[in-house]
Amino acid sequence: MGKNDKQDKQGKTEGQPEDNARRRLLLRGGIVAGGVTAFAAGYGEVVFKAGKGLVTGSAGTVPAHATRGNALTPEFRIDPVTGVLSTQPGQVVSPSSCLGCWTQCGVRVRVDTQTNRILRIAGNPYHPLATTQPAPMDTPVREVYAMLGGENGLEGRATACARGSAMLEHQTSPHRVLQPLKRVGKRGEGRWETIAFEQLVKEICDGGDLFGEGPVEGLRAVYDPTTPVDPDNPEYGPKSNQLLVTDASNEGRGALLRRFAGPSFGTVNVANHGAYCGQSFRVGAAAALGGLPQMPHGKPDWKNASFGLFIGAAPAQSGNPFQRQGRELAEARARKENTFRYVVVSPILPTSSSLASGSGNRWIGVKPATDLALAMALIRWILDNERYDAAFLAQPSPAAMEAAGEASWSNATHLLINDPQHPRFGTYLRGADLGWPMPEAPAAAEGKEPAAAVDAYVVQRTDGSFAPHTEPLPAELFVERRVQAPGLAAAPGDAAPAIAVCTALSKLRTEARGKSMDDYAALCGIPTQQIEELAREFTSYGKRAVADAHGGTMSGSGFYTAYAIAMLNTLVGNLNVQGGLVLDAGPFGPFGPGPRYNFADFAGKAKPHGVALSRTRFPYEKSSEYQRKKDAGTSPYPAKAPWYPAVGGLSSEMVASALAGYPYKAKVWINHMSNPVYSIAGFKNALGEALKDPKNLPLIVSIDPFMNETTALADYIVPDTVTYESWGISAPWADVIAKSSTVRWPTVDPAVARTATGAPVNVESFLFAVAERLELPGFGDQGMSDAEGNPCALKTAEDFFLRGLANMAFSGGKAVPAASDDDMLVTGVDRFQPVLKSQLKDDEWRQVAMLMTRGGRFDRIEAAWKGDHIRKAHAPALQVWMEDLAKMRHSMTGEPLSGCPTYFPTRMADGSAMRAHFPEDQWPMLMTSYKSNLMSSMSIGVARLRQVHPHNPVSINRQDAARLGVGNGDTVRLTTPGSSMLAVALVRDGMAPGAIAIEYGYGHTELGARTHTVDGKALPHNPQHGNGVNLNDLGFADPSRTPDQTNVWIDWVSGAVVRQGLPARIERV
Repeated sequence: MGKNDKQDKQGKTEGQPEDNARRRLLLRGGIVAGGVTAFAAGYGEVVFKAGKGLVTGSAGTVPAHATRGNALTPEFRIDPVTGVLSTQPGQVVSPSSCLGCWTQCGVRVRVDTQTNRILRIAGNPYHPLATTQPAPMDTPVREVYAMLGGENGLEGRATACARGSAMLEHQTSPHRVLQPLKRVGKRGEGRWETIAFEQLVKEICDGGDLFGEGPVEGLRAVYDPTTPVDPDNPEYGPKSNQLLVTDASNEGRGALLRRFAGPSFGTVNVANHGAYCGQSFRVGAAAALGGLPQMPHGKPDWKNASFGLFIGAAPAQSGNPFQRQGRELAEARARKENTFRYVVVSPILPTSSSLASGSGNRWIGVKPATDLALAMALIRWILDNERYDAAFLAQPSPAAMEAAGEASWSNATHLLINDPQHPRFGTYLRGADLGWPMPEAPAAAEGKEPAAAVDAYVVQRTDGSFAPHTEPLPAELFVERRVQAPGLAAAPGDAAPAIAVCTALSKLRTEARGKSMDDYAALCGIPTQQIEELAREFTSYGKRAVADAHGGTMSGSGFYTAYAIAMLNTLVGNLNVQGGLVLDAGPFGPFGPGPRYNFADFAGKAKPHGVALSRTRFPYEKSSEYQRKKDAGTSPYPAKAPWYPAVGGLSSEMVASALAGYPYKAKVWINHMSNPVYSIAGFKNALGEALKDPKNLPLIVSIDPFMNETTALADYIVPDTVTYESWGISAPWADVIAKSSTVRWPTVDPAVARTATGAPVNVESFLFAVAERLELPGFGDQGMSDAEGNPCALKTAEDFFLRGLANMAFSGGKAVPAASDDDMLVTGVDRFQPVLKSQLKDDEWRQVAMLMTRGGRFDRIEAAWKGDHIRKAHAPALQVWMEDLAKMRHSMTGEPLSGCPTYFPTRMADGSAMRAHFPEDQWPMLMTSYKSNLMSSMSIGVARLRQVHPHNPVSINRQDAARLGVGNGDTVRLTTPGSSMLAVALVRDGMAPGAIAIEYGYGHTELGARTHTVDGKALPHNPQHGNGVNLNDLGFADPSRTPDQTNVWIDWVSGAVVRQGLPARIERV
């Protein structure tokens, strides 16, 4: 043990600076993250320049300007007399969208048109994610840009976060993939050769002996939307389902990828990154809102809220949109009347909850992956102490809601069958069950098919009588009784059976009372008194209290955790009211039937069908496998691997299923910018070697601007344009209550190679080329039509996006104004006038240019309110008990799913508790992952961000550290059932006992961290890109799954990858 280590053990040496531990932390971080050499490379140049600057006053170089130094010239110039704004000569400031994360903020990009170089990125003043006071769309660009300067203060600013501002480095990064590549040697070896784009398309489509390893089927052989992939299991669908398509997220181009994969090629296997991002939160919130297929979720109305409860989501750090929420949080806390309070519940003290950020907030530490126990305790206390909004919960229908002046309604009063032995256990009692006549069918809308009659739910009035839920009157909240149900008699004329029923709210109360308050407290590590105080505080603000969650729910009980947290909002009746939980209004739809162009209908359109690789949105009980087992007289449970009837396509299961061949094998995987190898906890340990073997998945095509961990395992790489070089139409990620859509267009010329026709090689050119070679429907000379049915070509990115923009510009029966010549000049859109005029009609091209000059289309946020309620009502009932969920069964155990929040321990795929496999005496710690303020999954290559935060030390609680003999800055070994790795310890008070926290975005093995060769020449690499550790590399295979169906640990309802609550131990090295 060295001298410094002894001093750490004994306490601070007299006179020793308190920052000594921080210096040791930085030093050891450099060593662990790549050795002393990498550390010196990271800091040596900066230290040298700083030292030289102390002597010469020049920081190592002579500045470009005596007073301004090397800073950029001002973005604009404003005449002090006239106030008129002018741009710098040879520069434009163009609106675009950011890809620093998946929030999709609007940015403005300052471009040097002579050098095709991006100089600076800031916020788009028209965009609601860049400012809380966006400029009206009809205000000219020159005027809006002028309002950014002068004495307008912070209110006039539109900003990008630190990460978004620095992402311009991506455009000129030496680590970009700019040429089409084909692997040489074995998959994953890092050896490539360049290949002409046209040859790449030919090989991918036609197949052959592509790598000297034997024949490989191409897309042509897979494209068959009619022949069954497995005649013994016809529900699996056609052979076209053997194409798997993954997309990172809807960063603005996903609509074209989905058109290609689904209605054109005919595969059901399309998924994005949600299953390993915030899937459990999205599905749990959707259950509470009654919208599982759409997965809606809300955010607080920060402007009017009085109290926020954030469980597993620090509002300025996680839970998109980060920047807007950070702004709104700051503004809420800065109210003169000082009325906003909030609590953040998390295993780690986040940046949005600290004394440094002001008063009015506090942090409550919780054991990782135990948030469900806390939420169920809060629900129990609220129900037991009658602190719920009884007036809201008593309204059983839209008519009752309107009569009571509420903004939403719930099924809290609806009666459900509560006999576990009854075949309809968990379903709602209907009018027909009581012998009531069926209600009349609603009148059909003009041009629509008549709707079928819908039976009424049954509620109990205050006088004890039964009534249909549709009457505009309140109903009883708590009912537990037996009823005579003649409609459920075994045969006509039989006596009406007596059926046990209860209201949905009674059922929720029963489930919440399944454990005592002390039991819940012991499970989550928060004292009972503190839980009760939190429940009392949350219910002290009426409808102006909001509970929110996000990635903290990604645990082995994640779905019910998110459902329980969402239930807190239902209990206080805060949906779509001022100060409550508000839903976003959605985007202006560009790619549907459309007012100007029809994208939805085309000749030969396929209807994708069949069981997806992830076995989602299809009950196992309807499968041929299930029926064969029943016919053989054996138990149909367990299935070979889990099925997920509640959710859509899951990237968490698709790749594993494609490798394992259940329900069938995939033959081609097209991956656009997605990186499951890095981002899915346990992927490398459970599936990495299998993915390297082409026998398991014969053909992998990655389309990406960079060589990430997944792209490195591809057979072919198609280079892609970065955000500022491509077209895109996207929507803000929640928290915008007015209809909004973000638009981007190539603000700089793409740096990638060109096709034979001169188009940039990217995802669009690849899809169009493949569609042309395979003669797929929905593409080509007559790939689509205008609103009048006239055929239009769909062969280029401009064809697709400009017509989508035309639909947006004329959406809702009201066209946006025409863009002026000056708007186009200031923003650089003027250079697109020729293509706008050639692709669009005379009466629409200026309206499209209007959207391009504003960076989207945005309704006024003020217009979203109607009094104290959101104008656009949420139609479905809030689900206190979700009947559809209760009808589903766990495919491995056969148990019915609970229709309301219920406590479960974190569980494996077979229903067993995690601790049954990994006992606490062997694995005493639990790991948690948290979002970085600076790093995303793909930003490690940005030097500016690394200079601020070069690596990610692993946080542990001070008492745990003392017990383990770990000091601040020590090298420690983290071990899980899946792997082990070295890391740097950061000892903190802001950590829950027993928790280990790892910041996401570090620990890369690709993105320039290792050397690849192209045509025998080494590509640039930088060991600093491998700094730090990645929690996901410590994940593991689920031990309850059979070896032939291996996959990582996944939440058994939502299909979300588990990254919270991984069992671990830590020791000093």
